[in-house]
Amino acid sequence: MPELLLASSSPYRRELLERLQLPFTWQSPSIDESRQDSEAAIDLVKRLAEEKARALATSHPDHLIIGSDQVAVLSDGQILGKPHDLPRAQQQLRAASGSSVTFLTGLALLNTSSGSCQVDCIPFTVHFRPLSNERILRYLQREKPFDCAGSFKSEGLGISLFRSTEGEDATSLIGLPLIRLVDMLLNEGVEIP
Repeated sequence: MPELLLASSSPYRRELLERLQLPFTWQSPSIDESRQDSEAAIDLVKRLAEEKARALATSHPDHLIIGSDQVAVLSDGQILGKPHDLPRAQQQLRAASGSSVTFLTGLALLNTSSGSCQVDCIPFTVHFRPLSNERILRYLQREKPFDCAGSFKSEGLGISLFRSTEGEDATSLIGLPLIRLVDMLLNEGVEIP
């Protein structure tokens, strides 16, 4: 089996990949993550996932490199990224209150030996409860999800903000869709388990 490399510095993605019990290393790729003019959200996450994988290809021959990227899209089409601070996180959760947000997670698996690259986008929708400003502030002060697209951690207290969820792979909500990744790895001949 070629060595497995996660092109990410995200501790959330590393924790998810550990579930597959495969040996892997990780490294943060250095790419420009800016959205291109008029780029649709689905195209953005697919492009960035592939660019992250390809950014490490030269320095990692004979590897399977996993790239992933995620954005949250409000029902009106507005794209939400990582808030990075309290005011933006409050704004994001106010916009999501009582509404639905679709998380689009781009996933790429690059085989640096063959040059083949599988790329996909996995959607997952969260339906939020109506949230008061006080509830939003209490949540943000407790969990501080400023490095998470959409301003919450579904694997933590953020689940209390949801009315319901829908999608084929709950791990895509955290940032690495394991069901689809297993499909990709099986296509490359990786045995799991």
